[in-house]
Amino acid sequence: MTKKRKNNGSADEDRHVKSVKVVEQSSPSPPRLGFENPLLPLANTYDDDDEEEEYGGRGDSGAKVGQNGRTGEDDDEDKDEDEDDLANGYGQGQRSRLVEVRRDCPYLDTVNRQVLDFDFEKFCSVSLSNLNVYACLVCGKYYQGRGQKSHAYTHSLEAGHHVYINLRTEKVYCLPDGYEINDPSLDDIRHVLNPRFTKEQVDQLDKNKLWSRALDGSDYLPGMVGLNNIKETDFVNVTIQSLMRVTPLRNFFLIPENYQHCKSPLVHRFGELTRKIWHARNFKGQVSPHEFLQAVMKASKKRFRIGVQSNPVEFMSWLLNTLHSDLRNTKKNTSIIYECFQGELEVVKEIPKNTICGNDQNTEKGSDGGDDHDNITTETSRMPFLMLGLDLPPPPLFKDVMEKNIIPQVPLFNILKKFDGETVTEVVRPHVARMRYRVTRLPKYMILHMRRFTKNNFFVEKNPTLVNFPVKNLELKDYIPLPTPKENEKLRSKYDLIANIVHDGKPEGGFYRVFVQRKSEELWYEMQDLHVSETLPQMVALSETYMQIYEQQQ
Repeated sequence: MTKKRKNNGSADEDRHVKSVKVVEQSSPSPPRLGFENPLLPLANTYDDDDEEEEYGGRGDSGAKVGQNGRTGEDDDEDKDEDEDDLANGYGQGQRSRLVEVRRDCPYLDTVNRQVLDFDFEKFCSVSLSNLNVYACLVCGKYYQGRGQKSHAYTHSLEAGHHVYINLRTEKVYCLPDGYEINDPSLDDIRHVLNPRFTKEQVDQLDKNKLWSRALDGSDYLPGMVGLNNIKETDFVNVTIQSLMRVTPLRNFFLIPENYQHCKSPLVHRFGELTRKIWHARNFKGQVSPHEFLQAVMKASKKRFRIGVQSNPVEFMSWLLNTLHSDLRNTKKNTSIIYECFQGELEVVKEIPKNTICGNDQNTEKGSDGGDDHDNITTETSRMPFLMLGLDLPPPPLFKDVMEKNIIPQVPLFNILKKFDGETVTEVVRPHVARMRYRVTRLPKYMILHMRRFTKNNFFVEKNPTLVNFPVKNLELKDYIPLPTPKENEKLRSKYDLIANIVHDGKPEGGFYRVFVQRKSEELWYEMQDLHVSETLPQMVALSETYMQIYEQQQ
């Protein structure tokens, strides 16, 4: 008889000592067998504790939170699983579970890769919990746990499906027997669940000209896969496809170690989506951004959500600012977002001193005439920017002799004059003022958006003016006065177009598509949700462009 200890944790300590003794009595190197124990290091790439939560799965208090708001410590499913595993002799406690590892499994031939889809949220199809979820590799459904009272265990008995993968640790188990399967033939499933890239592979991406063949027989180009339109989410799809052309941003998110310190679910979901888009061994030639959209909906507090059409310009602005705030280095206030897109403007603001609500017209007249300089206050400031908004000239009010609408055209250089430091822009909010803008620092990647939509009290109006722009060699120094570079620096003012987002149709019921360039072959592709087709460079400029990304020539 062992003496009872006075402290409350005596039972747990005794249990822990027993589990250590079990490990010590076992064979140190059994043939093709191993035991999982956090006390012993195992050379296993996918060796993680099953019970640990996903990133972002903790609440503010640090406890695991399930779908129904319960903490992980109180979660009945986890308790059931641990109790059942104890009853089966698989382990002694949650953190020291002993699992037999086998190389051979008679049920491996039942794995059906055709039904596997890891793009959707990792929730149990029965309990709707996101804790300790397994995917059945026979039917593709998600179930929680693997203890005797768990949903995965029950499914294995009822349906006769025996092979399951833990969606977080990527370990594969045979149920109801409970042993772990360690077979290299399952590595392709792990790579689809969580695509991996080495730095060497990332460096070679823009040189790859080979097509990939998906398991369903469809051919696709890595990086040029279609994105599923969940419901009115084309504004997200065109934004994502555009950002995938920004090489430093893409390379940063392809290597998870670059942002492993970040706790933001949005950052990790964006990284997962990036890796799936550029993965060369997908089971299907398309990707569903479902998990990313859920993270967007939560981070934006339902400002952007599935089923509600929104604006890619607003979404791009929100996404870049949110990613920056989640990734930024607090000391330098910089991030991969700012390194790619941030430029700087000099803003000269002329404000009439006696501006009074209701007397704005008189004030403007005095400042326009230039007779009353003493009544004008001039403010000069430097302002960083991530994108530049360009104003389109108003469309004509009348039809031509053929009773057809006249569609005006304007060169891009004309509307870029807004940033030459001399052109005056009138603003009325928050108060009447005259603004002049001048670019003082150019970004590596310049985002331009055309203000096509104007709202009035009754409806949204769309400006159909076509913008004529060059696809290559956009030279800014001829149209915008640029700062003189330092002695050892070269003035880089030439840009090439890499993405062009287009809006088609009426303002309230239209849709978005995007033209993107594939660098390895310098070919252009038109992408609209799942539709991906090659197109001519001349076709890129024949559309109602809404937002563009230009890359600075090196």
